Amino acid sequence: MEDLAEYIVRYRAARAGLELLGTIFAKDDFDAEEDAVALKGAMRGLGTDEDEIIEILANRTGVERLQIAMKFKACYGQDLVDELKSELRGNLEDAIEALMTPPPVFDAKTLRNAMKGAGTDERTIIEIMCTRMNEEIEAIKMAYAIVFERDLAEDLESETSGDFKYLMLSICACGRDESDDVDEDQAKEDAQELFDAGEDRWGTDESTFNRILATRNFEQLKETFKQYQEIAGCDIEESIRDECSGNLQDGYLAIVARAKSPAEFFADRMYDSMKGAGTDDERLIRCIVSRSEIDMRKIKIAFFIKYEVGLASFIKDDCSGDYGKLLIALVKGDTDDD
Repeated sequence: MEDLAEYIVRYRAARAGLELLGTIFAKDDFDAEEDAVALKGAMRGLGTDEDEIIEILANRTGVERLQIAMKFKACYGQDLVDELKSELRGNLEDAIEALMTPPPVFDAKTLRNAMKGAGTDERTIIEIMCTRMNEEIEAIKMAYAIVFERDLAEDLESETSGDFKYLMLSICACGRDESDDVDEDQAKEDAQELFDAGEDRWGTDESTFNRILATRNFEQLKETFKQYQEIAGCDIEESIRDECSGNLQDGYLAIVARAKSPAEFFADRMYDSMKGAGTDDERLIRCIVSRSEIDMRKIKIAFFIKYEVGLASFIKDDCSGDYGKLLIALVKGDTDDD
């Protein structure tokens, strides 16, 4: 439990000083024992009161949920997550388990699942590795080592290949500048280097793209992309699509999107998980749970602007039953007043 507390502190430190625009906030009169007793009552006897479970867990922060789980164990000698999983089924069970798992542990488990067995889910690896901050990645690395007794960097190296592997290892090294400082002269220099490494040569010097995209702070990258457009006469995304392919292209584009607008990046991920026939529930749950305390309000705005429909409305049309209720409860409706 001390190790668990340590990497939760690391994860929360990554949020210090940020303007958080999530939909889940700490409860003013939070009482872990009161919530533990209520959850026990919701699971007692015949039938399960899913509405009560959703009402409590969708309105508590990750740290508060952890405190509820600890109090539940103290009061009843039972593991709350195990008890919830025994009472719930399907996507609702998966979403509740995601809510009850500390973010670094959840990301670590997601990365392990993306790499173990036959084949590698590079898209999921990109979503996590290219959007998390240094302290978050450090916390994920610690959780990965504790839960699986494996080294994340070693697994990334063995399960990915080529220049994409080097990009993931660079990000895993946590060497990105995370200040908000913008140096216009440096941006011009970097933009010229990117142009020389791609558009202005036969073939692409991926090492230059890797160095700049993996180490500059996101505000600096936005200025670099602005300068790049003036030099190249096209935006950086167009050049990346022309010069790179496959997972490397997807990784570069994810970093660009994260720098320009993380809210739009995750809005796109959520839309893609629900559009058309079938739903990628694993991705949808991951995106909603992971962003609910960070920037869900900005994501809702980005979603509406780009797709001309509210995120909660889109979820309601795509996800049914108590599972849909939980996701909408986390999103808190299409507007902050819902």
